[in-house]
Amino acid sequence: MSTAIAVFHGAFGRAALYRLNRPLAPHAHREGHLIFLVRGAAGSVAVDGVRHVVHPGQSIAISPWQPHDFQPGDFGEGALFLTLYIKPRWFEELSRAMNQAMRFGAPTLKLDAEMRGRVERIAEILASGHQSTALAEVTGLTRAAFDRTWMPRFGGIAAGLGPAPSVRDFRIRNALALMNERVADVCALDRIARDAGMSRPHFYKLFRQNLGVTPNMYLNTLRLERSIDRLVWSSDAVTSIGLDLGFASQASFTRFFSNNVGIAPTDFRRCSMVSAAA
Repeated sequence: MSTAIAVFHGAFGRAALYRLNRPLAPHAHREGHLIFLVRGAAGSVAVDGVRHVVHPGQSIAISPWQPHDFQPGDFGEGALFLTLYIKPRWFEELSRAMNQAMRFGAPTLKLDAEMRGRVERIAEILASGHQSTALAEVTGLTRAAFDRTWMPRFGGIAAGLGPAPSVRDFRIRNALALMNERVADVCALDRIARDAGMSRPHFYKLFRQNLGVTPNMYLNTLRLERSIDRLVWSSDAVTSIGLDLGFASQASFTRFFSNNVGIAPTDFRRCSMVSAAA
């Protein structure tokens, strides 16, 4: 069973130190996502259907809403991974500050000795529970990684690129609002397609054209985000959180959470630390 060593929540998003020995189902995040191998066997991540290896010299960079999965290289004890989830607002500010698009320039980045040192220091900080020193290190690593993904293509500068295009179709914008309101409705998508004035096949096709992910994946992302918020910021029982989000039992909620995060919700809550500045 995969386990969490520590999960640190801050203004940037969250940094997690996981020991992973089980696959993660295809999913997407609203956040930008960086994956570093700290120690152990190399794993692999399929980003938009193309598989890349994460090893000590190479990290994986996943842009907001890019579908991806994870396959461990060690199904026994598991390998130790540092994963960073970068909030949309922080990600957008970083993109503008560097005059780059609101996405990573490439799905992989090479790690030099300085960046490897940052990865090791952050892992040590999270494992020790000294969260007060984590924010500066995480911010520095994120900025360096973001800039480096653009280097192979633009020499580190991606002038003139703007944010990813917004959703233009009013029916999909309406559907997104309805999905946010009905996140706990297990039959939400059929009703949302009808209420947005589309047939189910047309809704699925148009949704993917506008957002790059399926309605199911988007709805699962909403459920995952809400569950994480309540696990971190409330004392609500795990069973209550799952039931409120439309899961039939704690077991089904735990299975969903584990398939998308890699660890059980109770483990995630136990290891979470919150920055005073968050």
